[in-house]
Amino acid sequence: MRLAELSARSGVSTATIKYYLREGLLPPGRRVTATQAEYDEAHLRRLRLVRALIQVGRIPVNSAREVLAALQDDDLDRNSRLGIATWALPHGPAPEQADPATDAARRTADALLDRLGWTYGGASGEKPTAPAYGMLVSAIAALSRLGYPCAVANLEPYARAVERIAVTDLDLVESYETPDEQVEAAVALTVLYEPVLLSLRRLAEAEESRRRFDGT
Repeated sequence: MRLAELSARSGVSTATIKYYLREGLLPPGRRVTATQAEYDEAHLRRLRLVRALIQVGRIPVNSAREVLAALQDDDLDRNSRLGIATWALPHGPAPEQADPATDAARRTADALLDRLGWTYGGASGEKPTAPAYGMLVSAIAALSRLGYPCAVANLEPYARAVERIAVTDLDLVESYETPDEQVEAAVALTVLYEPVLLSLRRLAEAEESRRRFDGT
């Protein structure tokens, strides 16, 4: 397909596609003339991923480039490629090391992960290094500082629910045919489904509140 068709099928303007090409976010097409190139379904799939990262996920171009580089590293297995790619996504502020609440939050996070048997981000017995671990520590510290429940017993039900979501996520990813499509889909869906999960949680809470408290 030519650039105009790629634009029409993706919903991305030709000017934006040319920008992505210049920035190396989209591989060049097959040159057919001095001024024209042909693009294929792989370009369309990659363009949708780039759009999800930058336009929906609000991820900076440099970070998007890191994600795409990890996806293209054929020397890594799917798990490693996905791990590197998701680590490059924005993860919020790191824990405040000088805050006394951070040490307590880290102990709580470690105890929770031990109970769950989760070792992602480090070998068994090692402290996790995944950026999401730092997010968890920061969140627990904030709860603690404000006096809200944040013990392992409070957090475990959420973690168990998220385990089921992770199974659903990876089942969906595995519905794609090739390893490259699976890894790209995993990254895109991480960005695109987080707003879905947040909105569904708020709707579910509103429904549960109606059931419990309506008319009282």
